[in-house]
Amino acid sequence: MAITGCSQCIKYMLFFLNFIFWLAGGVILGVALWLRHDTQTSNLLMLQFEGNQAPGTFYISVYVLIAIGAVMMFVGFLGCYGAIQESQCLLGTFFTCLVILFACEVAAGIWGFINRDTISTELINFYDGAYIKAVDPVGTPSKQAAAKVLEVFHDTLECCGKGDDNELFLPVRASLCPKMTNPIDPLISQSCHIKIRELFSEKLHLIGLAALAIAVIMIFEMIFTMVLCCAIRNAPPY
Repeated sequence: MAITGCSQCIKYMLFFLNFIFWLAGGVILGVALWLRHDTQTSNLLMLQFEGNQAPGTFYISVYVLIAIGAVMMFVGFLGCYGAIQESQCLLGTFFTCLVILFACEVAAGIWGFINRDTISTELINFYDGAYIKAVDPVGTPSKQAAAKVLEVFHDTLECCGKGDDNELFLPVRASLCPKMTNPIDPLISQSCHIKIRELFSEKLHLIGLAALAIAVIMIFEMIFTMVLCCAIRNAPPY
């Protein structure tokens, strides 16, 4: 069977969209790998204090992105091949994969929206736990380890303290924030709480925009796939 006219146009539009979808999968995969190995997040999320690893909720979303990018590249190739071959079987399989992928993306989007503040809140709590130990005047065995954890936060995010620091923090501020000491006013610095929220807010917005763009492409692909399948089924034999 061979399709003609508008159906032929839809066939090539579907091929083009699938090619874009395949490229988008590669971009998603690349962005996810960049987020996984980004210096700022890696420095913070690889920290350990008193036997506890820094919260890794952010990495869950990154690993999901890596899986989605790889699947998108496979599905995009399947759609391109199915459109060119005018195969109802391949297009049907492609449509099923799209529906499943779209459902997973919606579920991931809902999970991300519900937990959008969890990532930064967990890391802030981890920072505060080290902060309390580092400013403890008693000098517990874990004080030095806590100070090293804070120094990584301060150097990585270019921040110092919580923004509402008490008198216990001031004597050790110069040693914990050597790069942030202001010669004019040593009390001026950016809160690490704010910087942590900004760091993950920017990255989550990037993930959200990418997911929205992919969702729009997937909707058009599903529509064109159904139309093309109907056209192939109704096309006259050679």
